[in-house]
Amino acid sequence: MRAATTFSYADQTVHRLGFGAMRITGPGVWGYPADREGALAVLRRAVELGVDFIDTADAYGPEVSEELIAQALHPYGSVTIATKAGQLRTGPGQWIPCGRPEYLRQQCELSLRRLGQDSLDLFQLHRVDPTVPAEDQFGLLRDLLEEGKVRAVGLSEVSVEQIRVAQDIVTVSTVQNLYNVTNRQSEDVLTYCESRGIGFIPWFPMASGELARPGGVLDTLALHQGGTVAQLSLAWLLRRSPVVIPIPGTSRIDHLEENMGATQLDLDDETFDALDHLPH
Repeated sequence: MRAATTFSYADQTVHRLGFGAMRITGPGVWGYPADREGALAVLRRAVELGVDFIDTADAYGPEVSEELIAQALHPYGSVTIATKAGQLRTGPGQWIPCGRPEYLRQQCELSLRRLGQDSLDLFQLHRVDPTVPAEDQFGLLRDLLEEGKVRAVGLSEVSVEQIRVAQDIVTVSTVQNLYNVTNRQSEDVLTYCESRGIGFIPWFPMASGELARPGGVLDTLALHQGGTVAQLSLAWLLRRSPVVIPIPGTSRIDHLEENMGATQLDLDDETFDALDHLPH
């Protein structure tokens, strides 16, 4: 069975296999890539293959990912660019939540400038800052939406209760949480999003290649389906729920093309059930 191909939120419709633009930055996801032209080529090839939803953040690089996207793809046409703010990068692997309203507003303006947009397609709170009242952070997102600075609002790495609190303040169009076939800690969040028609964007959809270790059950299932482990993992996510929008990322065109093959993989019921019941 092949999953539905598109998802609609706010006034936007996107294909349900997107592209995560974190890995196009430099080594350790810090700074500019050694092969800048290669990064630009990956972005352009993604669009050629039908990707029309690209996820990034001000902290990727920092700033580098947004700049590369603009250089490769602006003007974007039918391609939706989703970005995030609310985490500071102080070094490779170092993330500090920062949800002060004045900071989020500043980062929104800077993302608009880097991406060359008058209004951000989707602006996501990268993390809820525990040192700032959540209502203040969600209220700033509402203000940006009402001002037309953003077209839609999303949250990242949140609980069901946090979504409910946010929904009392602003329309939440998407939620981006860690989720894949072997890590379902956000199962309750996905269930809630599906019941409310909120897009669910699983980051780490293939566990950064961990799912592709040879000799595992996924190898056997992929062979049975006639695809790769990466394609199988993504196809499971696409079938898991019609609100799921996976965003696998890569800096290599061959991996990109492999990932996009997941849209052509028809999971039979037996394989889907086997994946559904994997230990997690």
